[in-house]
Amino acid sequence: MYNNPNIPQLPSMMIDSRQITAVILAGGRGSRMGGRDKGLVKLGGKTMIEHVIAALAPQAGGLMINANRNLADYQALGYPVVRDELDGFQGPLAGILAALHVIPSQYLLCAPCDVPGLPADLGQRLAAALLDQQGEMAVAHDGKSLQPAFALIPVALQQDLQACLLRGERKLRAWCKAHRLALADYSDQPESFANINDAAELRRFEEKQGRYTR
Repeated sequence: MYNNPNIPQLPSMMIDSRQITAVILAGGRGSRMGGRDKGLVKLGGKTMIEHVIAALAPQAGGLMINANRNLADYQALGYPVVRDELDGFQGPLAGILAALHVIPSQYLLCAPCDVPGLPADLGQRLAAALLDQQGEMAVAHDGKSLQPAFALIPVALQQDLQACLLRGERKLRAWCKAHRLALADYSDQPESFANINDAAELRRFEEKQGRYTR
């Protein structure tokens, strides 16, 4: 299904990081976090989105945040903030579409705000997979499951995504699977995609990190 090296072999022609704009998806309701804005929840002295920014910003020529509330808090982080164009918290597809409409680059690298262990080579592996496998978009795969929120999406797909949303589709996985996917193999570090959905997961992550840093 995809190559399985621990260190991916990059093709001679690569997508330059300057051709990529990263967007952090922080536009959800945070329902399982008791309505708290997950991107602004503290973890180890920093907000979760600050952990994601630290990993994602070096991987792209620019970075923006997709958010629908607490906009001043997100703007204070020093990056452009884009709101969904659709009302009512329509999910990650709406955030991706809003970003595709405004980015100045050829590709969008997306990741959610609640994954503090984000891989430092996400953009690199996705770009390599996109070129090697000649996909319409590239998505991470952890060896067992597709991770559609971690994707490299060409701007050329924005009209396709807009039509999808107009048809009433709201599931990111379904939209991705409707295309020819290139899969970036992360079977060597599946834990990198562990997200924090609720207070219990937040406590477990903090305890685990505490054991590693003592």
